[in-house]
Amino acid sequence: MRFLLPLGIFLVLVIFLGIGLTLNPRQVPSPLIDKPAPVFQLHQLEDPSKTISSEDNLGKVWMLNVWASWCVACRDEHPVLVELSKLGIVPVYGLNYKDQRDTAMQWLKQFGNPYEVSVVDADGKVGIDYGVYGVPETYVIDKQGVIRYKHIGPVTVQSLTDKILPLINELKS
Repeated sequence: MRFLLPLGIFLVLVIFLGIGLTLNPRQVPSPLIDKPAPVFQLHQLEDPSKTISSEDNLGKVWMLNVWASWCVACRDEHPVLVELSKLGIVPVYGLNYKDQRDTAMQWLKQFGNPYEVSVVDADGKVGIDYGVYGVPETYVIDKQGVIRYKHIGPVTVQSLTDKILPLINELKS
């Protein structure tokens, strides 16, 4: 009888552990889904004398990709983004996160630049506003400036074809 309570607690913990092991760690729910995207105005990476605001993209569906030259996983997704940009389906904007400008510019020169514009978030404050857990992360933002999807980790061909592009087509119609 005195072992029933510890045994019951142990069984509950095993059930929660079992449920947790079946979840995808890349599908962390974001409280920003279906909420207005945080507003920013940042300097452009390629021309620091110019700025761009998130409000400049109102009226169009666009993607915001958080990247950095020090990010190993960004190298995995970068060819996918370069190919996506060639298709011209959706404008991809880059948020260069906690990076050095010269290193980031060299990285884009070496691997190609898929971004309409890349902006500099040197102190990571905009990334914090967007709830960035780590890089890379990608957001799909609709014509009204509302975040419709957050992808954690490298964008792959499969994630593009299974989720991102169908959503973009739906949002464009």
